[in-house]
Amino acid sequence: MNEERAGQDFAKDRRRWWVSRVRDRVRAAPGSRPVYRVVVAIAGAAVTTGGLVLVPLPGPGWIVVLVGLAILASEFRWAQCLLDFVRDRLQVWTRWTRHLPVWVGIVTSLVTGGFVAATGYLLLRRWGLPGWVLELVPVTSVPL
Repeated sequence: MNEERAGQDFAKDRRRWWVSRVRDRVRAAPGSRPVYRVVVAIAGAAVTTGGLVLVPLPGPGWIVVLVGLAILASEFRWAQCLLDFVRDRLQVWTRWTRHLPVWVGIVTSLVTGGFVAATGYLLLRRWGLPGWVLELVPVTSVPL
């Protein structure tokens, strides 16, 4: 267990080291900090917005939103505060759900799965299959 944790800490330190090297280079160059902040703001806003668009669709919408917030939090204090708030709420939610009966988790999973299936069905009814899917599945005509 301790060896696994040490490996995780090493990987985390290595990532921090890489990020801090980039930041040190940006800070060393005169006038580059505003440009760096704008690039971080654009990238973080794009990822967060993309995640928000994905939220009602089947897939990892909320995870993408959190990744976008993490990008913004690397440079902006308000985003760090928001990310900390979301992490705290998520931990409270997780602790709360651990104490619920198993049937509640099953019902929640079924309702969530039903919502995802209904969303997928409605999307397919509205726009049909994407072209790349039709290219993967060869359509052959059957003679009558």
